[in-house]
Amino acid sequence: MADRTPAVEAAIEAELRLLAPEVRTSPELLGGLLHPEFTEFGASGTRWDRASIITALTENPGRSGRPIMTSRMRGVQLADDVVHLTFDTDSNSRLAHRSSLWRRYEGEWLLWFHQGTPFSVESPSEA
Repeated sequence: MADRTPAVEAAIEAELRLLAPEVRTSPELLGGLLHPEFTEFGASGTRWDRASIITALTENPGRSGRPIMTSRMRGVQLADDVVHLTFDTDSNSRLAHRSSLWRRYEGEWLLWFHQGTPFSVESPSEA
């Protein structure tokens, strides 16, 4: 069951900042939200590390220039310093189920792991 602990709230706030166009085009702002050991399995099938995702997003501002819409955001605190978020995104009609692990690192909540899985509205979905 998802609960809204202060840690879950902090992770949700950080996730939403991470999705903002002004953050996704700034290496400093984007890097400030990513754990040094960040890894992502993208909806494209690409495996990203911290350096490669910062480069990809900030060197191609058209890719991240429009707001990404989110829905069904849920979170659960797995440990004192770990929060798991799940949600869906719509980015220019590209739909994806998302899963993020946020870790408290040196007093800040940073994205440690992320995975995106494409889906279509015709696909069966769970509640």
